[in-house]
Amino acid sequence: METKISSNKSFYKMAFALVMPMALQNLINVGITSVDVLMLGKVSETVLSAASLAGQIQFIMILVFFGLASGSAVLTAQYWGKRDTKSIEKVMGICMRFSLLVSIFFTAVVLLFPEQIMKIFTSEAPVISEGVKYLRIVSLSYVFVAITMIYLNIMRSVERVIVATVIYLISLFINVIIAAPLIFGLFGFPKLGIQGAAIATLASRAFELICVFIYARKYNNVIHFKFSSLFVRDKFLFKDFLVYSVPVTLNELMWGAGVAMNAVVLGHLGSSVVSANSVAQITRQLATVIAFGLANATAITVGKAIGENNFLAAKDYSDRFIKLSILAGVGGSIVILIVRPIAMATLNLTPLAQGYLSAMMFVMSYFVVVQAVNTTLIVGVFRGGGDTKFGLYLDIIAMWGGSILVGVLAAFVFKWSVPIIYIILMSDEIIKIPFTVLRYKSRKWLNNVTR
Repeated sequence: METKISSNKSFYKMAFALVMPMALQNLINVGITSVDVLMLGKVSETVLSAASLAGQIQFIMILVFFGLASGSAVLTAQYWGKRDTKSIEKVMGICMRFSLLVSIFFTAVVLLFPEQIMKIFTSEAPVISEGVKYLRIVSLSYVFVAITMIYLNIMRSVERVIVATVIYLISLFINVIIAAPLIFGLFGFPKLGIQGAAIATLASRAFELICVFIYARKYNNVIHFKFSSLFVRDKFLFKDFLVYSVPVTLNELMWGAGVAMNAVVLGHLGSSVVSANSVAQITRQLATVIAFGLANATAITVGKAIGENNFLAAKDYSDRFIKLSILAGVGGSIVILIVRPIAMATLNLTPLAQGYLSAMMFVMSYFVVVQAVNTTLIVGVFRGGGDTKFGLYLDIIAMWGGSILVGVLAAFVFKWSVPIIYIILMSDEIIKIPFTVLRYKSRKWLNNVTR
């Protein structure tokens, strides 16, 4: 039976209950990165650049995890609508197997070739040297992140969103408490600089994993996950997982590789550009915490409604979440314009880097508005409805055939100015918007993918 959602009041109550915890989670994750940026920015521009570029490796790996989890959420949200928890447990086991293999691969590559990895992003020897120190420590946390992120993201898709908020909040405090003394040598601790930041990250990730084990064992009575779940075999669910998770994972990889490619281009324009971009990207993440919370809430809500065969409600939810995403984008733009003068006054940047940062944050102020709408449509509406391939094709066209291609030419062939190059590299979201709107209006994204 198809029924529209009852009222604005019931919708906003439901949306608030989902969006705010996830937005807070995003804010906390940004906070962990921001703390490192602020502290390392006080040390020197070199270590700030090194941590920013070294972090691109983890960024790509986390995008793989996010792709696996998002693809799984296409299934788990709809199975949650049917209250089929056994299938959800099997999907989680399949997803966890893949994530562990990916994390082991990334850990091995980073430990064996840290210098070569840093050379991809920059040619400046001091930045490479500091980045290697950071990578050798922080890579030990990759397996912890694999388990924690997959588990907590799948908990989101069954409307258990508070647990991740609590775990990440405590993790943020642990990171700050450990990072400050080790980076600056406070309270009798050795002054370790960038290595101190890496140790703090490793410790906080280990704590997150311990919390997940305790929650799964003691408190989660809905979805039961055991070690044996990693080895469960289900031919049909495995096939469904591949059908929906592989395109999403490839989509996240193509997008993440595109963001990393932007970092490569900017990294070869000098450490001042890298430092400014690292601050601009943190500000963008801060400004989009609500937008990404909305996108995740949209995927859960739309997927659950479709799993209940309530297609009218799924369309109604989508319309309302899109309107909220526009408001979230405008709000994010205002945040960037407020943070801009504060960041420029606080961080120890050269006058050249400050000039770049000023221009970059103006670009980000319009970029986040269109990104909010695109993210709600692609990550929320389309994936919630089982339409996982469209975003992959669009990112290949808009980023790799558009902003990145032209940006590389602008930087290394035409030798245009840094602000112009940055505008071009950040133009992919504008290219996407007409295509995402047309796809949404076509209703081709509405699919029940459960068995």
